[in-house]
Amino acid sequence: MKLLTLCLAIALLAMIAKTYVFSFRFQSPQEYEGTGPQFVLTEHLSGEILSEGVIFGPAGKMASSFTARMVGNWEGDTGTLSEEFTFSNGASQSRKWHLKLGPGNTFTATADDLDGVAQGVVSGSTVRLTYNIILPENSGGYTLQATDWLYLTEDGVIMNRAEMRKFGVKVAELVATMRPAQ
Repeated sequence: MKLLTLCLAIALLAMIAKTYVFSFRFQSPQEYEGTGPQFVLTEHLSGEILSEGVIFGPAGKMASSFTARMVGNWEGDTGTLSEEFTFSNGASQSRKWHLKLGPGNTFTATADDLDGVAQGVVSGSTVRLTYNIILPENSGGYTLQATDWLYLTEDGVIMNRAEMRKFGVKVAELVATMRPAQ
């Protein structure tokens, strides 16, 4: 009985370690310092951008796919990123990010469907953005905690991976590409 209890305790600790120590959301921007190519917000989130992606639900199954047209504009240290999404079910959604460069490699962002201000960090070839997003009413209207990572590749394509959580439990994941429009 003691051996079974010990094995269960070890298994539980391993699951907690995997979830909280070795998981996506616990990556650190410092881990990517010195990686290249260097992600420059005013360059890589500027002009027309095409995006294609998928959204996974809480069970890990694909719930939806989308295409998006984005346009980034910058004036000094402030910028906007307008997004027009078309989802596989025919729905559409618009979002306009308002970006502000901060000290060092930090920045902030706001949008109409955010609760508060998003906090961002650029490090090497990556960007991490954390924020609280309010889902549309037809998706429940819940507020989710989101962690977005953007990874710039050698050919200029940005790989986007995001997790959305409610009460610490992952309820959705997004994987997308972003590339300059031709």
